[in-house]
Amino acid sequence: MSVQLQSLELWRHALVASVRGDAPDLSARQMSLMLSVYLGEGPHTVRGLAQALRISKPAVSRALDRLGELGYVYRQRDDLDRRNVLVQRTQSGARFLTDFGHLIEEAKEFVAAGVPSRMIEFAVEAPTAAPVAYDEAQELAVAAAE
Repeated sequence: MSVQLQSLELWRHALVASVRGDAPDLSARQMSLMLSVYLGEGPHTVRGLAQALRISKPAVSRALDRLGELGYVYRQRDDLDRRNVLVQRTQSGARFLTDFGHLIEEAKEFVAAGVPSRMIEFAVEAPTAAPVAYDEAQELAVAAAE
């Protein structure tokens, strides 16, 4: 299986596990902001995040609104420059990303176990065909690894 297909399978497996879990689903924009805030060096401002992600400030603000509702980040006025709004991390947000990191590790193990490449090739060759059930795909991968 090519590196690109392995990467896509890793991403797919992690996302499927994520949407099956109890944590809220985040959009790609929201997840990009989360990763930028938690993994990038701060301080983080709406303006700086918009520039880094090359999206508009209103788009950043909307995503931060949702992340704030979830308790994953909060905004605080910069005491040194009241025009700036700083984006702060929270324990809840750190826990969410730690849990998501564990899902990625599990996905990595799943992919390393050897997902039958025929399933991925089938999906690439015939995207309009009925998809194989995720549980069935997982069972085939486990059987192939044994």
